[in-house]
Amino acid sequence: MNVNPRILILTESYGNGHVQASKALQQQFVKQGVDNVKIVNLMKEGHPFIHLLTASLINKSTKSSRMGLDYYGWSYYLTRDTKRTALFQRSMTYLGQKKLRELIHQERPDVVVNTFPFGASPEVCSSLGITNFTVLTDYALHASWLHPKVDKYYVATEELKQQIIFKGFSKERVEVSGIPLRQEFSKGPDAKQLQHKKMILIMASDQGVISYLDELLHGLVGLSQCQIVVVFGRNNEKIKLRLEEHFAAYTDVTILGFVDNMHEWMSRATCIVTKAGGLTLTEAIALQLPIFIYKPYAGQEKENAVYLSSRGVASVSSNMGELTRKINEFMTHPRLYDEVRERMKGLQHHQAASHIVNDILQRINHQVPISI
Repeated sequence: MNVNPRILILTESYGNGHVQASKALQQQFVKQGVDNVKIVNLMKEGHPFIHLLTASLINKSTKSSRMGLDYYGWSYYLTRDTKRTALFQRSMTYLGQKKLRELIHQERPDVVVNTFPFGASPEVCSSLGITNFTVLTDYALHASWLHPKVDKYYVATEELKQQIIFKGFSKERVEVSGIPLRQEFSKGPDAKQLQHKKMILIMASDQGVISYLDELLHGLVGLSQCQIVVVFGRNNEKIKLRLEEHFAAYTDVTILGFVDNMHEWMSRATCIVTKAGGLTLTEAIALQLPIFIYKPYAGQEKENAVYLSSRGVASVSSNMGELTRKINEFMTHPRLYDEVRERMKGLQHHQAASHIVNDILQRINHQVPISI
């Protein structure tokens, strides 16, 4: 029995969700006495120039998508069912293999865990006899996640499990665990933090949300007995100062900028306006925080939004008038708040990180066979 295995977690910083899921798993491994856990941004460390280039392309695509030129979205749907047709995916697999072999030689891991769809990982791990696991961080399936040599998948929903089984994987290789969250989110909502005054929390984490912030704030400031709080990602100080000056006369508008206690602000909010990243949505569900999404980006964010909207826990709007109208209706009808929170209970997996870590440790300690 390997009492202190070496764990290598592979991730990518195209968006913050993959990294946060990796940190949640690392946090849980350490909590359970496994202290040799390393997180590696595979492409950034192995091919920094290519990583910078692809990150720039993705960022520009999210901006241009607002004007109808959405090459990331087009690529996502073109390759959704068959990643083998995607030159980009094949290139990333080839480039990642060399760096991963170097990492494995250096770190000597017993287990490799992916929170990003690296085709190189199952290829290399299988050839070296290393068990590898993949944790999906969205509510939609893309072919880039699928590889016949992945030993086991951990997914957010039963629907995702069935989709992967339909692709030819045995049910033993797919576990409905939920998406792993940091420990401060794993306990669910804190009733002690509920406020008497209603609060709308706006998460301006990227340029897409920032581009419509002024219009959104002007549409919401008229709501009576309602506080509006805006938080940003890093490096948005100029926009923060401009908004503070512009809305200085509105006592119910608070421009916070970047915060490192997001859990506390989300716990106090009545609802959230956010982009549709898998981790942020899962954090909101864990805290039973109703979600409003405006014009989600094509690709996994749109599919996340569609899925959670179908489950009645997120509201998706295609124009600003619709968004402000829906928020106003929600804030003035407490019954809607209670109904959404109740539906969120059915999607919660408060101990996803613990579930995944326990299963991984059990498998490597007892050498559970994988059915092909």
